[in-house]
Amino acid sequence: MFFYKICIFEHQKIISMNHKPVEGFSKLSKQGKIDWLITEYLEGNQEYQQILQQYWNENPALQKLHEEFSENTISNFYMPYGIAPNFLIDGKLMALPMAVEESSVVAAASKSAKFWIERGGFKTTIINTEKLGHTHFIFKVEAHKLLHFFNFTLKKKLFEATQDITANMRNRGGGILDIKLIDKTSELENYYQLKASFDTVDSMGANFINSCLEQFGKTLKEEVAHSVDFSQAEKDSLQIVMNILSNFTPDCIVRAEVSCKIDDLKDDSGISNEEFAWKFKQAVTIAEIEPYRATTHNKGIMNGVDAVVIATGNDFRATEACAHAYASKSGKYKSLTHCTTDNGIFRFWIDLPISVGVVGGLTQLHPLVKFSLALLGKPSAQELMSILAVSGLAQNFAALRSLVTTGIQKGHMKMHLFNILNQFGATEEEKQYFVNYFKDKTVSHHEVISELEKLRKKIDF
Repeated sequence: MFFYKICIFEHQKIISMNHKPVEGFSKLSKQGKIDWLITEYLEGNQEYQQILQQYWNENPALQKLHEEFSENTISNFYMPYGIAPNFLIDGKLMALPMAVEESSVVAAASKSAKFWIERGGFKTTIINTEKLGHTHFIFKVEAHKLLHFFNFTLKKKLFEATQDITANMRNRGGGILDIKLIDKTSELENYYQLKASFDTVDSMGANFINSCLEQFGKTLKEEVAHSVDFSQAEKDSLQIVMNILSNFTPDCIVRAEVSCKIDDLKDDSGISNEEFAWKFKQAVTIAEIEPYRATTHNKGIMNGVDAVVIATGNDFRATEACAHAYASKSGKYKSLTHCTTDNGIFRFWIDLPISVGVVGGLTQLHPLVKFSLALLGKPSAQELMSILAVSGLAQNFAALRSLVTTGIQKGHMKMHLFNILNQFGATEEEKQYFVNYFKDKTVSHHEVISELEKLRKKIDF
């Protein structure tokens, strides 16, 4: 009886919502989509129409361009676009574009840049640029027989079958680097891979890689069907499951580092150079051995990386996935950065697996992406890899510097102060009052609200 009443209650809740599935939503006009949403989900409140409209670009052509980046678009979602100046990277002074909504990220990056510009700046090394993709297939055949077929027949055919696809990329210095047969039958019955490595030069190369892989799948099927090496039953067992690039690129690696004498590590927090270096190294080591800390540690790194990735029109989801997979490559999730303090020298570095492009996608379409790339001196893909690694390292240095000295909240909450004040509709005069009020105090949400109430009571009186 009790269960029956619960079911009735849940059924009534569903009915009371009064929502119905929509047919052909994608075919509706932009206004049609908005009208349906307001009627169906927003109780006919036209204020929501105004919210959407205020983010439309006044230039119809520019608005149309943005709408065509994705599907079912009804407005634009803005993010702050900031600049972190004074980055000395491989001897070049740069200002980094950062698209990020989290307070203190741009400030932290800028503070790190200023600190290291006086100590030789950031140095980078491209370790490798290989990208990967796989044809995943099921084949009920003895592994040695398949390997013989791959080595003496298939591999050559795969390269031949993709000649047309790879022609332009080969002319630019890239293409397919190698193809291997991977036996995964110990993990999944009859499961094999064609694992291919690629150099996509200045493009991210997703479409190029996937086109090659799809051709691999077709060629594999054709060559097996024509081969005399397999029985009909074996041929019939072949199933191409999927052909797809991997966002895990452990062989597309850039290193960014900073170093100086410990004697030159003067910090404005008041602690000694030696104590700062020791605590900083301990903080990195903790992140290397403790996954709970490593997760937050690496998240901070990606604050810096993703902000520049987004500003340059690259795929921050791929960047994130790859970085975190790489952090787990040993079987345990670890810090992406490392630190040594040997022989009186402080050294701090990151090895970052990252795949980005400077041609294709949004790079030729989004006006702010074009601006970002121009600001960075129209970098190559490898140069952009270096910039991104530096941004992540700078962010991590700033975070750890705060953590081992004054604590993270003092600086973070000061940056968050305006967010709190904006929630309560603070005037410019009130904002200035709080800037002065918290000059020598740690910002807290409670303190802001309490002091704002007192201030407004005084004014009302």
